[in-house]
Amino acid sequence: MKKILNDPFNYAEEALRGLVRAYPQFYKFAEGATRVIQRSDGPIRGKVGIVSGGGSGHLPIFTGYVGPGFLDAVANGDVFASPSAEEMATAMRAANGGAGVLRLYGNYGGDVMNFDMAGDLVEMEGIESATVLLADDVASAPLEVREKRRGVAGMVFAFKVAGAAADAGLDLKGVTAIAQRAADACRTMGVALSPCTVPQAGKPTFSIGDDEMEIGMGIHGEPGVRRGKLGPANEIADAMVDPILNDLSLSSGRVAVLVNSLGATPAEELFILFNRIADRLEHAGLSIAYSLVGRYATSMEMAGTSLTVMPVDDELLGYLQAPASCAFWKV
Repeated sequence: MKKILNDPFNYAEEALRGLVRAYPQFYKFAEGATRVIQRSDGPIRGKVGIVSGGGSGHLPIFTGYVGPGFLDAVANGDVFASPSAEEMATAMRAANGGAGVLRLYGNYGGDVMNFDMAGDLVEMEGIESATVLLADDVASAPLEVREKRRGVAGMVFAFKVAGAAADAGLDLKGVTAIAQRAADACRTMGVALSPCTVPQAGKPTFSIGDDEMEIGMGIHGEPGVRRGKLGPANEIADAMVDPILNDLSLSSGRVAVLVNSLGATPAEELFILFNRIADRLEHAGLSIAYSLVGRYATSMEMAGTSLTVMPVDDELLGYLQAPASCAFWKV
């Protein structure tokens, strides 16, 4: 293992301390917490609070998206490990401005269990809350049981939509409804070229040949749907586009597109992929109304990419385009 670190067991906390010190205009620790980060100007009175949480190792998700127009607080676990229920409850308290709190996070067993417990804790304190789960990974379960799918990079779009809706003054019911629409619309497919190494484990999460790629790999190294020979960029793009188009069954309309690096894939290669993805979507009758290309949801230093497609209407597109500010939001 070659990594820039001190004690592997302090990796997440040291990274969070550095993040807060580097960008104090956006982030601060919740009172008494070392794993919960909130907006530097939060909580915002009268605004619905948006919280998320999950394992470290995915920056900018989750903590990077704390800020105006985005999330109000995030609970962080160790690398690829769920935060505790108490940490999640602390995040909800830190985000509470008196208008309720939306829990918006990915569909992973530990996160679901702990956020449910956290919701019970804060609701006993008089804080109203609601939940939206992201389940956008088309590789992880068939469409007929999509509630079993993992939550991956589609969270970026859902965070943006929910944050903008909360800033626009919608109440908890309204913010929850539009966040659910965004979550339900997202479809994501990933391709991994290499593993990553969790500092506490000290070894790669899986093994793969130099000439192989894993289609449908999860962001924690979960197995994909198949493994094949590494092909040219157009074949990789098609391997992501085809299952998404099949799942959406659209023949026209506007879409938002996110071509995301899983950590080690450089921007140049993402733009090569985007060329093919744009051609494929346009050939399918879809118009790209909003696009992001870069590192938005990573898996440590994993080489690979994911594609997220979200059909949009005027309302969703307006929220995507609304002002927002955080250390990692550059378009």
